[in-house]
Amino acid sequence: MPIVELRVGDVPLAAEIASSGQQRYAGLSFRETLDEDAGMLFVYPAEQPLTFTMRNTLLPLSIAFIDASLVISEIVDMDVGPGQLFPSSAPAQFALEVNQGWFQRNSIEVGTRVSMR
Repeated sequence: MPIVELRVGDVPLAAEIASSGQQRYAGLSFRETLDEDAGMLFVYPAEQPLTFTMRNTLLPLSIAFIDASLVISEIVDMDVGPGQLFPSSAPAQFALEVNQGWFQRNSIEVGTRVSMR
C-alpha cells in the first residue's frame, strides 16, 4: 500500500493508505508490530458512518475518526479481541489507526487538524 507523510497537529506520522474496499477490509490484520511513528489511514469517498472491528488484529490500537475537513472528531482505544464493534459517533471520511495510546502520548485531541504531504 502507498505511504503518505501526515502531520497530526504538529506530529509527523507515516501512514499506509487503505483506500480500496479490499485494503480497508484487511487493514492491520495479522500484523505483529507497528512502528511507533506509523499508522494506517482509511480513506472513504465521502463522509459516512464508519464501524471498525478488531477482527484478526493482534495489536491494541487507537483510532481517530476524521471528518471531510481533516479534523479529528473522535478518538477511541480498541483492545485486542473478537466480536467488538467500534462505530463512529458522527459521519467520517477518514479513520487513522495507530498504536494504542499514540494520540495521548503526543497530546493529540479531538479538534486536531490532520494534513497530508
